[in-house]
Amino acid sequence: MSKMSTDLVRHALNGPTMGTRWSALFFSDTSVDTALLQAELQAAVDAVDRQMSTWKADSDLMQLNAAPIGEWRPLPFHLLRVLGLGLAIGRASGGVFDIGMGQAVEAWGFGPSDADPLAIRAAMDHAHLPTHDVLALANGQACKRAPLAIDLNGIAKGYGVDLLADVLESHGVSNALVGIDGEMRALGHRPDGTAWTIAIEAPDYERRAPFSMLALEDAAVATSGDYRHWITVKDRRLSHTMDPARGAPLLHAPASVTVIAPTCAEADAWATALMVMGVDEGLRFAQQAQLQALFLTRQPDGSVQSVGSGPLFGDADKN
Repeated sequence: MSKMSTDLVRHALNGPTMGTRWSALFFSDTSVDTALLQAELQAAVDAVDRQMSTWKADSDLMQLNAAPIGEWRPLPFHLLRVLGLGLAIGRASGGVFDIGMGQAVEAWGFGPSDADPLAIRAAMDHAHLPTHDVLALANGQACKRAPLAIDLNGIAKGYGVDLLADVLESHGVSNALVGIDGEMRALGHRPDGTAWTIAIEAPDYERRAPFSMLALEDAAVATSGDYRHWITVKDRRLSHTMDPARGAPLLHAPASVTVIAPTCAEADAWATALMVMGVDEGLRFAQQAQLQALFLTRQPDGSVQSVGSGPLFGDADKN
């Protein structure tokens, strides 16, 4: 007998954010005010964009980037939370996840401006100190102790997904699937008691297709890959993920890394960190840190190989 109640109604809400769209799929009784939910969900992701965008010159993040060195600057709640989490994962990853790569991101043309050869040279020549050694947070304020351009593209979308989940839970919705682009978070399960089904995307430059399927309950998943945002330099595709050690795009990264974590912000940041580490180092780190991660790599014959860490991915070793 199906566990699904005939009183539940399926709702699929969505809207624009951060150059893409957010979505929320859930089942509820007729008492839920979907118009109010739509407005609150949109307001939640708008707050992330308003506070953390590098495409808006007046965002709170860009104002922090422009602030003088040594000046303590009050910041809004969500930006402070994301900065704190970014610094924590930066320390835990040994600096391979670094939110201070804004200069390199901009120079290589992954921000609002086109790539600039002089800016690229400056970014690569710049001795980059780990952001967790440069940015101080205290009492609702932030202070830069050295020149620093912060970019939160490796964590902000994931945090936005977490806020979508928070809004739904505040309205009593305990079973839902929310996402921004490919970053997803599952609350509970589907009405029939089964897990939410998520597609892990194949690392294909030309089309969107699933590589495998994932059953997810009360967890978040995020993927960092080289196949959606890139530039071409001397017939070589370079992805948007930056190597903090070089101030430049990764050269020998996996095609993608997918991470499952309690929150989408954590999954988002760790997926980026493991991309920077690469398959061998990243897999060792994921196993030691007990991260659930799936690495996809392209083979010379055009096939895709996978290797993973954790209960869901630990036996992944196939072509």
